[in-house]
Amino acid sequence: MIHVAGLTKFYGPIAALSDASFDVGQGEIIGFLGPNGAGKSTAMRILTGFASATRGTARVAGFEVHSNPLEVKRRVGYLPERVPLYEEMTVKGFLRYVTEVKGVPRMGRTAEVGRVMERCGLGEIGGRLIRNVSKGFRQRVGLAQALVGNPPVLILDEPTVGLDPRQIVDIRQMIKDLGKEHTVLLSTHILPEVAVVCERVIIINQGRIVTQDRLENLAGPGASRTLEDAFIQAISAERREEG
Repeated sequence: MIHVAGLTKFYGPIAALSDASFDVGQGEIIGFLGPNGAGKSTAMRILTGFASATRGTARVAGFEVHSNPLEVKRRVGYLPERVPLYEEMTVKGFLRYVTEVKGVPRMGRTAEVGRVMERCGLGEIGGRLIRNVSKGFRQRVGLAQALVGNPPVLILDEPTVGLDPRQIVDIRQMIKDLGKEHTVLLSTHILPEVAVVCERVIIINQGRIVTQDRLENLAGPGASRTLEDAFIQAISAERREEG
């Protein structure tokens, strides 16, 4: 569902992403793991058509992101790290607006709003102004807007940042459930998040992919290290190569 080859992004002389290559298969939940500033958000903005690459190719659901950005957007639900919500709107009103923006047929908009609200546990707050709901519910609204139109691919950038422990548990479970129906690429700098939610991990540091594998191969029952060990070893190996 996602194919990335040699993806590179420069901001002036700085390479935010350098020759990144990876694949995400249909129905997978993949963790895109790295420290803050590693290049995760840059990659996700390119994959969703909100930024252009300096070089390299990226395809989502069969469409090249640079030559067919609108087709890609129709097939991707995107939750950015900072969710752009209109605080003066009600939850239901905002989601209704999103159905219009995404081109959901007029006759089906009410049903679609109801579907995503139920899926994300928003029924009790549909009439409340977004500015008056908690951070956890804002994240749920963000997930709901990503689900409008039922896109096959979900790209979620740091979906649990700033949440309290209970909210984190709820959002992680919601993402696991969504993975039964969608392909999910989830960026995070939190090791336990990958261990709890994801099937495979792509580790990135300083804009470069340093390793990628299934969790059981990196830190499963038969492995001699934890996910934290795998992460540290991958980062350390890359730094030794640079030195």
